[in-house]
Order: sequence, then structure tokens, then C-alpha cells
Amino acid sequence: MPKLKTNRGAAKRFRATASGYKFRRTNRNHILTPKPNKRKRQKTAAGRVHKSDKLAVDRMLPNQ
Repeated sequence: MPKLKTNRGAAKRFRATASGYKFRRTNRNHILTPKPNKRKRQKTAAGRVHKSDKLAVDRMLPNQ
């Protein structure tokens, strides 16, 4: 049986945790001046992969 390959795009976006996966939220890199402080503050928190998407991420990251 061949080795399973990791989806490299997913490997750069998701990190495995004990209970699932976390990811960095989008729209927090540049052109921040017009964005409200509340929106920028909420984007600093790491996101969690929803349980309905966990199977898809598991398949993309077989060796995590």
C-alpha cells in the first residue's frame, strides 16, 4: 500500500490539537485602518474547525 500524502495547503493552515484542529483567521494582515477595532480584535483569536468539517481535515492531514 502506498504512503498517504499530506495536503500541503491544509498543512500550512491547520494545526492539530488534542480535541481537533485550530486555524488562523483571515483578513488580519494588511489594510487594517478601515476595519473596526471590534472586528480586528475578534480576528486575533484562533478558530476551531467545526465538527462537520473535521472529517475533511482528517483526510487532508493523515499524518498529523
